[in-house]
Amino acid sequence: MTVNEIAKTLEELAPLAHAEDFDNVGLLVGNPKMKVKGILVTLDTLENVVDEAIAKNCNLIVSFHPIIFKGLKKLTGSNYVERVVLKAIANNIAIYSMHTALDNNKMGVNAKICEVLGIKNPKILIPKAKSIKKLTTYAPLADAEKIKTSLFEAGAGEIGKYSNCSYSLEGIGSFKAESGADPSVGKVGEVHFEKETQINVIYSFEKESAILKALFSSHPYEEVAYEIITLENTNQDLGMGMIGTLETELTEKAFLLMVKERMNASVVRHSELLGKKVNKVAILGGSGAFAIEAASKSGADIYVTADLKYHDFYRAENQMVVADIGHFETEQFTKDLLVDYLTKKIPNFAVSLSESITNPIKYL
Repeated sequence: MTVNEIAKTLEELAPLAHAEDFDNVGLLVGNPKMKVKGILVTLDTLENVVDEAIAKNCNLIVSFHPIIFKGLKKLTGSNYVERVVLKAIANNIAIYSMHTALDNNKMGVNAKICEVLGIKNPKILIPKAKSIKKLTTYAPLADAEKIKTSLFEAGAGEIGKYSNCSYSLEGIGSFKAESGADPSVGKVGEVHFEKETQINVIYSFEKESAILKALFSSHPYEEVAYEIITLENTNQDLGMGMIGTLETELTEKAFLLMVKERMNASVVRHSELLGKKVNKVAILGGSGAFAIEAASKSGADIYVTADLKYHDFYRAENQMVVADIGHFETEQFTKDLLVDYLTKKIPNFAVSLSESITNPIKYL
């Protein structure tokens, strides 16, 4: 398989369009046409990870965090980012990053945390805004079902666990084909009235190109009338963080101790315990200060995340407990998720879990 073919497999799990605007995801280093001998999956791409890839005969590194985050103006090896990129290029190793594309996925980083902590029935904590669109088009009655089928095959009409969702109305369309037109119905120079079906479908924003291609290829008209609007509806399948419930209520201290053990956390920093039972839990892997208010409004008894500053611990206003277990600790199981996914998708391919230690934070 080529780098590009494996990238497409990864994008079936986490489309790059789902990444946040500030992020840098996808193929960061390497030739997309290069044949891949083996894949090394890691949380971070450091020099020791590149060395491990060389030792394991892997020429593609699939990394959660992007080694190139800000623009590089030179490559002289003056810092760790430049040294990693230079070593990867010198050894013909490609680097692919997923980061917030996987953060926003309902089966991604936060789903894995829920699995480890035993959080049941998880739902997206902060649905991604303006990520659902609606297409309205108009077609002759005889062609409506063919067009809908084509749109469904391209990914339109999917709502949660339902597919092939649409709404149709019948009416009369009119048009006059001007000189030079080649109408499929009616005559040039004459106003034509056609019984038509109005077709309405919704879709996730990253599928727009494929859906429009399906519309134009299946529609009989020379000029296709259609409208696209962005909806305010929340997307239950896409967004940051998750919230769910425990199978059995725990005291706040018992829950935090369980988190510390299962997440291999050396330290758990938390706000004042409130003396309540923990049933509803919100989590967000990585830097999650921005979601404190959302977690509180969702009714969480406790919010587990990382990278909180001093004043962030005040922001829950004693409505819930806020816990910081460390950035690496919240995301460490992501590489297991990716190895499992790739092994199932391409079972006859060499996929290795990196053994390199990449956590930059040490504890006494």
